[in-house]
Amino acid sequence: MTQLITTQLVTLDQNLGDSPADVIRVLAGKVAATGRASEVEGLFTDAFAREQKTATGVPGGIAIPHCRSAAVQEPALAMARLSHKVDFGAKDGPADLIFFIAAPDGADQEHLKLLSKLARSLIKKDFTAALRAAATEQDIVDLVDGALADKPAAAPAEAAPAAATSGAVAAGTTAAAAPKRIVAVTACPTGIAHTYMAADSLVAAAKEMGVDLQVETQGSSGAKPLDPAVIAAADAVIFAVDVDVRGKERFAGKPVINAPVKRGIDEPTKMVQEALAAAEDPRARRVPHAGAEEQAERAEEEKGEHIGQKLKRALLTGVSYMIPFVAGGGLLIALGFLLGGYDITEVADKVVLENNFGNLPEGGLAIYLGAVLFKIGALSMSFLVPALAGYIAYAIADRPGIAPGFVAGAVSGFMGAGFLGGIVGGLLAGYVAHLIGTWQVPRWLRGLMPVVIIPLLASIVASGLMFLVLGGPIAGLTVALNNWLTGMSGASAVVLGIILGLMMCFDLGGPVNKVAYAFAVAGLSAGSADNQAPWLIMGTVMAAGMVPPLAMALATVLNKKLFTLNERENGKAAWLLGASFISEGAIPFAAADPLRVIPASMVGGALTGALCMATGVTSQAPHGGFFVFFAIGNLPMFIIAIVAGMVVSALAVIALKRFAVKKPVEAEAAPATASV
Repeated sequence: MTQLITTQLVTLDQNLGDSPADVIRVLAGKVAATGRASEVEGLFTDAFAREQKTATGVPGGIAIPHCRSAAVQEPALAMARLSHKVDFGAKDGPADLIFFIAAPDGADQEHLKLLSKLARSLIKKDFTAALRAAATEQDIVDLVDGALADKPAAAPAEAAPAAATSGAVAAGTTAAAAPKRIVAVTACPTGIAHTYMAADSLVAAAKEMGVDLQVETQGSSGAKPLDPAVIAAADAVIFAVDVDVRGKERFAGKPVINAPVKRGIDEPTKMVQEALAAAEDPRARRVPHAGAEEQAERAEEEKGEHIGQKLKRALLTGVSYMIPFVAGGGLLIALGFLLGGYDITEVADKVVLENNFGNLPEGGLAIYLGAVLFKIGALSMSFLVPALAGYIAYAIADRPGIAPGFVAGAVSGFMGAGFLGGIVGGLLAGYVAHLIGTWQVPRWLRGLMPVVIIPLLASIVASGLMFLVLGGPIAGLTVALNNWLTGMSGASAVVLGIILGLMMCFDLGGPVNKVAYAFAVAGLSAGSADNQAPWLIMGTVMAAGMVPPLAMALATVLNKKLFTLNERENGKAAWLLGASFISEGAIPFAAADPLRVIPASMVGGALTGALCMATGVTSQAPHGGFFVFFAIGNLPMFIIAIVAGMVVSALAVIALKRFAVKKPVEAEAAPATASV
C-alpha cells in the first residue's frame, strides 16, 4: 500500500498565510506536486468547501482540513508546522499543526482506517508534543508512520468493556454504586477525521469520570453496530453527529443529547455530564419511538412555518406521490397508441373484455396488445386525481388523512373538477382530518380514531362539500381552462411555451419546476387526437426540462478550464440525465454557481419552450426524454428545439463565467458543498 506521507508532503516552520484558505491551497499544491492529485484547484475547492461546512480546528492548536475529491488519485497526508498560527475555528485559538487529509472519492477501507487512526492519534498530547519538537521532515514522517502502525489510543468498541470491568460492583456493594452506562454515535459528513476524534474524546472523558461509555462510529471506514444488549442497558445516548444517525430507532425511548460532531471533540466532558443529567431527568428529551420519529421531525420542521409554506409542502407531497401513477400510465397509453392507433380509445374496452390470444380481434395481435396496454394505462391514469388529493391530505394529517383524501379526489374526478378539484378536496380532507385528530376523546375511543372515526367524518365533510358546494364551480372552471388551452394558437401559444420553459429551468426540480410539471401531467389524461393541447404542454415541459443538464454537459466540453474536475465529471453524467429528462442533473452546477447557471439555463429553456409550442411538438408520455421517442409528436422539431436551447444555455453560461465579475474563490467555494 502506498505510503500516505513523505518528506515532500511536510512543511516545517513556514508562514503559509493568514487564513485557512491560504494554508489549504498550499497543502493542496503539495499533494498535486507529488502526483497524488490531478489538479490543485479541484482539490482546493473540495477541501475548502468541506472547511466552510464545519471548521476543522480542534483543541490543542491542531487543525485537520480534509476531503474526499475526484481530483485525488492516491490518498495523501500533507503536514505543516506553521511559524504564523492560523485560526481554523477551534475554541482554544489558532492552530500551528495542520494535517491535510486528501482521500479519493472511492478510497479503499484500509486507507480510510489509517486516516481515521491518524486523526485519533492527534488527541494524544505526547504525540502532538513530539510533532512540535521534531527537527526534520523525516522525523515527522517517522512519527506519523509510528502512529499509523500502533493501535488507536482509545478504540470505542473495545475501551468501553474495559471501563465496565473496572467499574464492576464489588460483592456486597449496592446496585446504586454501579457506574452509569452511556452509548454514543459519532458521524461527520466526510467520515474520516471528526467521527473518530469525537469518539475517542468522549470515551476518554467518560473514563476519567468513571462512566461506562461505548461508541458506534458511523464513518467512511465502516461501522460496527453496538450490541443491542448494550443499548438496552444504557441510561442515556449521545448523538455527536452532523448527518442522520443510521438505525436511530434502535435507541428509541432513551434520553438523548444531540449536538454537532465537533462538540464531541471540543466539550466531551460537558456532553457526558449532560447525558448523565438527562438520565436522571424524567422530562429529558428522548429518542422517538419507531413510527413516531417522522411525526416528531415533521412537528419540529413545522414550527414557525407560515400558511404558504405549509400549503407548498402539502402540494409538493401530493405531486410527488401522484407522478408514479402518471408516469407508468402515460407510457402505457403511448404504447397502446403505437400498436393500435388513435382509434384504440373507442374499442379498447370491447377488445379487452371479448378477446384473448386464442380469439384475436380484427386487426390481429397488434390491436389486441394495443388495447390491453391502453386500458392498463388508462386505469393507472384514473388514479391521478385521487392520489394527488390523498397524499395532499396525508401531508397535512398523516395516515388518517389518506382515505378521506382519496375519496375527495374520486369525487372530484366524478364531477369533472379535474386536478383543481383534487387539490381543493385534498386540502379540505387533510385539514378536517387534522382538526378531528386534535379532539380530546375517552381512552376507549382513541384506538378507533385513526382507523374509523377520522376517515369517516373527514370523508363526509370533505366529499360532502365537494358534492354540494364546490364541485360544480370548480368543474366549470376546469372546462373553461381546457377550452382556453384547446383554442390557444399562434403568439399566445408561444408565450405559454416561454413561461413554461422559464419555470422548468428556474429551480431545477424545485417547487416552481414541480408546479409546471404538475400542470402538464394533470392535463395529460384529457389529451386526444381531437384535443392535443395537453400533449403540447407536456411536450414543451419535457423538452425545456431537458435543457439545463444537457447545456451544462456541453459547456464542460466546450471550455473545460472554466469548470473544476468535479464539475467536469458531473458533466459526463449530465448527458444521460438530460437525455432522460432529469433536470436535477444540473443541480451540482447551479449549487456551485447559481447566479450564472440558473439565468443561462432559463434563457435556453425559454427558447426551447417557445419553439415546441410554435411547431406543435407533443408528448403522450409524462417522462423519459429521448427514450420515449415513440410517444413524441413532431420528433425532429422536438430534437431541434432541445439542441437550440442547449447550445444557447451552454454559450450563455460560458460567457457569464468568462466576463461576469467573479468574487474571490474564498467567497464562492462554500456553495460547492452541494456538488461534492
